[in-house]
Amino acid sequence: QVQLVESGGGLVQAGDALRLSCAASGIIFSIKAMGWYRQAPGKERELVAAIISGGSTNYADSVKGRFTISRDNAKNTVYLEMNSLKPEDTAVYYCNANLWARLGGRPTDYWGKGTLVTVSS
Repeated sequence: QVQLVESGGGLVQAGDALRLSCAASGIIFSIKAMGWYRQAPGKERELVAAIISGGSTNYADSVKGRFTISRDNAKNTVYLEMNSLKPEDTAVYYCNANLWARLGGRPTDYWGKGTLVTVSS
């Protein structure tokens, strides 16, 4: 079993910063990639940022220059540093990990339960 536990959400004002953390635990052989998705009310879940095992990153255009994703491989933890937050960043943020729980086969996606980020204007 693999678990992803997010933390760091909350209520902030526009222009503020917030840091999300997500720790993966359980039976993990190797992590291919970790990332953050978000889902605002009435909208589909969208990719915010992702980081692969080699360190390459990918960001949604709407957060480029404001958000930074990083990863601590030793702790199986991914972080999302969010700066200059805007009301449109309000959403439930979900952690995702694409990993192998055992040697061989294809990696599997796992999801956290989500953490709410609310940005007031």
